[in-house]
Amino acid sequence: MPRRNSLTRRLLRHLFLVSLAGCLLAVFSRGWDEWDEDEEPKPQKPAPSAGVEPARKGKTRRFATAFTFSVLFFAGLALSAGAGNEVRALLEDGATAQGEAASTSTTSTETDTTATTTDEAPAAVVHATKLQSRVSAAAAKPTLLTAKPLTNRATVGNLRAVDRAAKQSALKRGAGKRSHPKAHKTKHQKLRKHGKVQPLDAEASLPGATVWLYQDSPDPTPPAARLRLRFARELVAYSRQAHVDWAFVLAVLRADGHNGRVPASRANLRALSLRLGSFGGRANSWAAALSYSSDTSFADRTVALRHFYRAVGMASLVYGLRSQKKDLEDRVLHDDRLQIYPGGRQDIAAHRVDVRVLAAMLYLAGTYGQVTVSCLISGHHLYARPGHISAHIYGRAVDIAALGNVPIYGHQQPGGVTEQAVRSLLMLPGRMLPAQIISLLGLGGPSFPLANHYDHIHVGY
Repeated sequence: MPRRNSLTRRLLRHLFLVSLAGCLLAVFSRGWDEWDEDEEPKPQKPAPSAGVEPARKGKTRRFATAFTFSVLFFAGLALSAGAGNEVRALLEDGATAQGEAASTSTTSTETDTTATTTDEAPAAVVHATKLQSRVSAAAAKPTLLTAKPLTNRATVGNLRAVDRAAKQSALKRGAGKRSHPKAHKTKHQKLRKHGKVQPLDAEASLPGATVWLYQDSPDPTPPAARLRLRFARELVAYSRQAHVDWAFVLAVLRADGHNGRVPASRANLRALSLRLGSFGGRANSWAAALSYSSDTSFADRTVALRHFYRAVGMASLVYGLRSQKKDLEDRVLHDDRLQIYPGGRQDIAAHRVDVRVLAAMLYLAGTYGQVTVSCLISGHHLYARPGHISAHIYGRAVDIAALGNVPIYGHQQPGGVTEQAVRSLLMLPGRMLPAQIISLLGLGGPSFPLANHYDHIHVGY
């Protein structure tokens, strides 16, 4: 706007000088009588004695006429320039009003921002731009800055209009472009990049290490692996008729590869129950499974699955393990086969222990008859090793100090109780398989040895 005014004044000055020069040339030059050539000749009056006076009057009249036309020309030129400036100001006011109306249409409390005057609009836009640059600079700094409140509602409206225009231009520029898969990062990845989140790791930096994440554990019995209620009722009924345990019949079906919510039809279920009953499944499930398959590994897996199904109960297999967490906590706290230190009992009563840890303790109690729990959450240090948080802190690990009244300390030789327990844990189904089984023995999978686990078995999820 200032540049346009300076150009206008310069143009007017030049036109004024040109017109003034034209007037002077017209006054002091000859040829003015040519305008009256077409008119009829008038009678001439006798010349007065002093011949200079008529010429002076003609020059005065001609100068007045030229001056009048010059004044009219400049008046019209000034009027045109002023009208042009007024039209331009009105157009700018209209654009500013439209921008303010668009920015204030989203909220009902800012409907009065379109009443700004023509003189305030440019200043508000400049102030809004400066304020936006200050906010961006403050966001880039690591220190905390206190922003002053905006009291001018027109300034708020203009700032929002600028933000809206910037967003729309960014969307137009990014239209038709495919986002790179690395551009979308999760919140955990961003925080980890800046060093704000400490990564969770296993209790050892070995090939079988586990990374602990900040998230809820999934249900180890997903809906696709749960039994249908009708099948569960038929399983209990036919097993009772054949005088065998329903958990043993189900373990044979699962070990034989019959998965799904209905592992067998009604006729096959009844025939299998009677057959296992004839093999003496009620007295010795391992011998009955061996007679059924003639495979020792099949018999071992069947017995392990039977202990697990009996430990979690039929309701957990039908409705999910997490739905029965309170019942499992109550069973663990009132089971005489489980010897738990006072701090661990408080952890269980406070619902801090993972449901898979509860099921593992009941599973070991059903397998060996007695379990001594030396550590859950309370009493364990925060870090498994420098810089890495232990799984105990999240209630996803348990330390076993004795099984069947046999301490782990001094009984980690091959074929001992420690090896038997590790093998039993490795035969757990699906998502119940631990992520860590740490002792002095490494039997493959998630089991690996550590020298400081000479007196207990660490089971972590």
